[in-house]
Amino acid sequence: MADKVDDWYKKSDENTFIKTQKKKKNMKSLAAKQALKAIYKKVSKIDVHEIRQMYGIYCQYYENTTWDIFLRDLSKKTGAFVLYDPKEARVVGFSTIMTCDIIVQGQASRAVFSGDTVIEKAYWGSRALQMAFYKFMIAEKVRYPRQAIHWLLISKGFKTYLLLANNFFNYYPNPENKDQHLAGVVDSYCKQMFAEYYDADKRILDFGGDYQCLKGDVAEITDAMRRENQKIDFFEQCNPEWRRGTELPCVGVFDWNALAKYALRFATKPMSKGRKEAAHLAAQKTKLVLAEVRPLHSFDDVVTPIKRRA
Repeated sequence: MADKVDDWYKKSDENTFIKTQKKKKNMKSLAAKQALKAIYKKVSKIDVHEIRQMYGIYCQYYENTTWDIFLRDLSKKTGAFVLYDPKEARVVGFSTIMTCDIIVQGQASRAVFSGDTVIEKAYWGSRALQMAFYKFMIAEKVRYPRQAIHWLLISKGFKTYLLLANNFFNYYPNPENKDQHLAGVVDSYCKQMFAEYYDADKRILDFGGDYQCLKGDVAEITDAMRRENQKIDFFEQCNPEWRRGTELPCVGVFDWNALAKYALRFATKPMSKGRKEAAHLAAQKTKLVLAEVRPLHSFDDVVTPIKRRA
């Protein structure tokens, strides 16, 4: 009987330890995401050490890349949002951009073109990049108050597309078939920037078989994701060959009307799931610490059926 009780306590201790470690890991991951900092830097202000870290992250998620290709592409950009983990004092992600003027329906228009966006998987779900980008777009709008600012991006994976679809009110392509007039903007910038690679009939950019594509285990789309998320399913319908690196050209509109809607959204937005989890985990922190300090158990601690009958 004593052996059975000892085994029971041993298993109980192991289960408690495993659960405690999982909760601690979740708290650490959530805390890291919340502490993440996204800072916009002009390309000339990003030092070599940071660029090497950026390239290291890029290589984790993309095929067919080299240091020379990465540097050449970065040199064409205006700047990048660099994501830092302050506790680890290192770069954990980045998003490159290029500001430019384009011609839309015969008129000059201001545009912000997004290049590569890569974040280490442990930090997926952080909103640091979205907030930094939003502040950048406000500043750009203030500089060009009479022009709508177009966000241009080409997406080889659904996560990049969701950055557009989840954060812009007016965008194309749209799963609800809205904003069809923006198709002309896509045609315009693709013909100006990627003429030899643009398939105007499919509205797809095909850079060839040696183009940088996502690695096979990154951002895979499952049947469950297609069923549960209309936007992910729509992305794959528009870009069915995304696995080999074809890009879906997109556009979002940032004007004063959108700015007012953003302000209303942030003012009325309920506590996010992540913030709720953070509050809950913080409340459980003391309990978790106490759970690890368990007293030694003895056979007398257990009320067995025999004792109940005594």
